[in-house]
Amino acid sequence: MKILLVEDEPSVASLVQKALVEEGYEVTVAMDGNIALDHIQRFQYSLFVFDLMLPGINGIELCKRTRQQGIATPILMLTALGTTDNVVHGLDSGADDYLSKPFKLVELQARIRSLIRRGNNEQSPNANSTKDNLLNHADVVMNLDEKTVTRNGVLIELTVTEFRLLEYFLRNPRKVLSRMDILEKVWGYDFNMNTKVVDVYMNYLRKKLEQQEQSKLLHTVVGMGYVFKENL
Repeated sequence: MKILLVEDEPSVASLVQKALVEEGYEVTVAMDGNIALDHIQRFQYSLFVFDLMLPGINGIELCKRTRQQGIATPILMLTALGTTDNVVHGLDSGADDYLSKPFKLVELQARIRSLIRRGNNEQSPNANSTKDNLLNHADVVMNLDEKTVTRNGVLIELTVTEFRLLEYFLRNPRKVLSRMDILEKVWGYDFNMNTKVVDVYMNYLRKKLEQQEQSKLLHTVVGMGYVFKENL
């Protein structure tokens, strides 16, 4: 599998490249955002690893331009800025995962394995789907082909991450989902991580789904997680 690593610190780039090559990956290194964009447009990769602070085009802008071109290849962001706000900003730009520096190589390798698995198998089990590839519960309808969501017939604009989060709930209505369940299925984490990002995205999704005094659908179950249902 081919990975594009975009990192402008030579020591970090060399260390990461060596570790991934030992894992069996073919790794191309770009040390500038503009060079990376050229590689993205010309070649196919199984995974992108973008540093946030880059000369030329920074990691956020590189991520946005990659998604604007319709490229769905998984993206892992690397940065020294690890606050929840920065994590959310990176994910909103189209990244699939976010790893703060300094990091352990074993964690980086685990994240990469998770992202590649998710890229190869986007569909989750327990789908309440129809032949038209629709998911629905209550008055919410998700079209998986068109990537659209409506509530009571009104279109709701969601980010990529919000869409993925709602899809998981629609596939598991009335089931209490823990924060770790959500991290594993939506972000592909299969090891212990800070769950604050889940709470942030739940707030985002609630605001979009429950506008104009619409009934509540996303409920917090104290000490357990969240559930998607009409009335608690």
